[in-house]
Amino acid sequence: MHIPDGYLSPSTCAVTYALALPFWYVATRRLKRELNTKLVPLVSVVSAFCFVIMMFNLPLPGGTTGHAVGVGIAAILLGPWAAIVAISLALLIQALFFGDGGLTAFGANSLNMAIIGSFTAYGIYLVLAGRSPVTSLRRVIAAGLAGYIAINVSALAAAIEFGVQPMLFHDASGAPLYAPYPLSIAVPAMLGGHLTIAGLAEMLLTAGIVAYIQRSNPQLLERHAMAGGGAGMSARGLALILGILMVASPLGLLAAGTAWGEWSAQDFADPSARAAIAGASLNAAPPTAVPQGLQHLSTVWTAPFPDYAPAFLKNEALGYMLSAFMGVGLIILAYLALSALIGLARPRDGQHA
Repeated sequence: MHIPDGYLSPSTCAVTYALALPFWYVATRRLKRELNTKLVPLVSVVSAFCFVIMMFNLPLPGGTTGHAVGVGIAAILLGPWAAIVAISLALLIQALFFGDGGLTAFGANSLNMAIIGSFTAYGIYLVLAGRSPVTSLRRVIAAGLAGYIAINVSALAAAIEFGVQPMLFHDASGAPLYAPYPLSIAVPAMLGGHLTIAGLAEMLLTAGIVAYIQRSNPQLLERHAMAGGGAGMSARGLALILGILMVASPLGLLAAGTAWGEWSAQDFADPSARAAIAGASLNAAPPTAVPQGLQHLSTVWTAPFPDYAPAFLKNEALGYMLSAFMGVGLIILAYLALSALIGLARPRDGQHA
């Protein structure tokens, strides 16, 4: 679901950035105003959790791969606005350092997963959980369904962005300039894997963590519980899960194949890759040549550790694990800086805001 550079036209990218900017602005303002520094550890751990969980690739129908996002648990624990910041930062670190998602498409990826996904998950959870006790089974079920629906709505948004490209942007001969497949292929290809494997993974992940929190720190599931003082303890509990996931991250390498819509420009010229693209796209053959716009924009940014594979390490599994630790470290550093900024911006005693 991480749209790479080149699959969306510059105008599409501009529109998605314009749509995301107001949400980023409000989210950061609310984060600065409402979160005390005791809560920054919780937000940082949730953000790091989303980063790592997206490294666990799963085999999907059609020979592609997908992954959970963590959007359900982020929205439930943090609320939609803080979840937007947490997931957007994870996506930014992925794009900048590991080439997972493009910089030109960062607005679209954030819009799909961080913004649409967070509000969908939070709304579904509130409706289904109702006023049930925080330790009730109903909360676990509500959380699982919220995660499942949210990741599929996010996938649908990405599919629409992919699918409108050949309709709106093509050369004089009708050849697509960016993403090559229309809505009739993009929507079923994207949703097929998310309605099944990836969606189920998100559902089980979200429900499982909510069940764990019900036993370890149920106050965290209370509405507005983030204003309390237990966030540090909650962050430590979730950090244990995060540490286990980082060590286990090489398991994400077991799934073979590329996520739908994330093929490189070179794949369009490779016979075996072309066959895989067609097989994952309702047997519709890709364009005979690399789409011109895709070819041009695909080189906008070269990440220092593409595909979570540091060049100085020859062991793929070790490199993948190191990338997980690097990404989490970068996220924690970013939130330490955020915590310092919040502290500096807070009025001192005797001063007015």
